[in-house]
Amino acid sequence: MDHPKQAQRIQTSVINGVERKALIWLANRQPRWVTSNMLTLVGTLGALLTGLGFFLTSHGIGWLWLSVAGLVVNWYGDSLDGTLARVRNTQRPIFGYYLDHTIDCVNEALMFIGAGLSPLVHLDLALAVFILYLFMTINVSINAHLKSEFRLTYAKLGPTEFRILIALACMVVMLFPSLAGVAVVIGSRSFTSLDLLTMLLIVLLTVIYICTIASDAHKYSKIDPRK
Repeated sequence: MDHPKQAQRIQTSVINGVERKALIWLANRQPRWVTSNMLTLVGTLGALLTGLGFFLTSHGIGWLWLSVAGLVVNWYGDSLDGTLARVRNTQRPIFGYYLDHTIDCVNEALMFIGAGLSPLVHLDLALAVFILYLFMTINVSINAHLKSEFRLTYAKLGPTEFRILIALACMVVMLFPSLAGVAVVIGSRSFTSLDLLTMLLIVLLTVIYICTIASDAHKYSKIDPRK
C-alpha cells in the first residue's frame, strides 16, 4: 500500500532498481480482479507459511522449503500491493499507510515467532530481532510525520534484501543439516549456527538503530533549537 502523499520515499537498497522494474512489470500484468488489498492478504499468507515452515522443522529440516516459499509469497504480496495501486492510480494514502504498517507488524510477528518456536533459533533471540524491527518501524513513521521522509532502507538493506538473506540461510541449513545442531555452548545454554547468525543480526540492527536515532536527533535539534 501507499504512504501519505507528503512523505518522500527513500529507497536506496542494493537491488532497488531491478526490483522496481520487476514490480512494475508484474503490476501491469495483474488481472483486473486482483486488487492491492488482495495482495496485502497474499503477503500475510506468505508470512504465515514462513512461520509455519520454521515451526515444523521440529519434524524435519526439509520444512524450511515451506519457509523459503513463504518468503517469496510474502515478497510478492507485500511489495506488489503498493506498486499496483500506483500503476493503476488507485492510491489511498491514508488508509493504505495505516493498513500497510499494521499488517507489516502482524506479518513480522508470524515469521519471527515461528522461527523462535523452532529448534533452530531461541525464542528470546527471535523476539529481540522483532522488537528491533518494531523500533525501526516506529522511527520510520515518526520521520514520515515530522520531516515527510519515508525511509525504506538502512545501510543499503531493505526488506527484500533481508528476505533474500533469510532464504539463503535456510537453503544452506537444508544443504548442510549439521548446521542446525549445536554450534557452541555458553554457560548452561547451547546455541545453533542460526542462533549465532541471529545474534550477529541483533548487533547489526542495534548499531544501525542507534546511529539512525543519533543522526535524526541531531537534525531535529537544529530544526528545533533550545530556547
